[in-house]
Amino acid sequence: MASKLTRRAFLAGGVTAIGAAGLYAAGGRNLFYAVITEASAAENLDPPTAHRLAGEGKITLVDIRRPDEWAKTGSGEHAVRLDLRRDDFIEQLDKLVGGDRSAPLALICARGVRSARENNKLIAAGFTNVIDVPEGMLGNRRGPGWIKRDLPLNKAP
Repeated sequence: MASKLTRRAFLAGGVTAIGAAGLYAAGGRNLFYAVITEASAAENLDPPTAHRLAGEGKITLVDIRRPDEWAKTGSGEHAVRLDLRRDDFIEQLDKLVGGDRSAPLALICARGVRSARENNKLIAAGFTNVIDVPEGMLGNRRGPGWIKRDLPLNKAP
């Protein structure tokens, strides 16, 4: 019994040490998000610029998070809510830009993981002016995000 407990403690210590070494090697970045985040081929905008351009009608800003996420935080002012998981997601984006796949289309999610991945898919699908808001609503290593920047929110359901 004692040897099983010793093995488990040793294993837990080893996992913790590997995790700490990984964080140190990554310069303090969260390796989980670093591993799952794709490099986006899209242009990047910070949240204040995305807010301004969406308000001026120069970009279509789309919050691609889930409805439960919108309910918790609201969406950025001027953002259109479109759940990424919808089967007709690309068709709905086409409608938002009036069928013009060269129109500026900016995606925002929680922390920039989903938006980067989806922007790459949109480029592959023929959209030519995709924009990423990589800080997302909640922020990450790229910046504090929409909410911590105290940008206006639409909290309506």
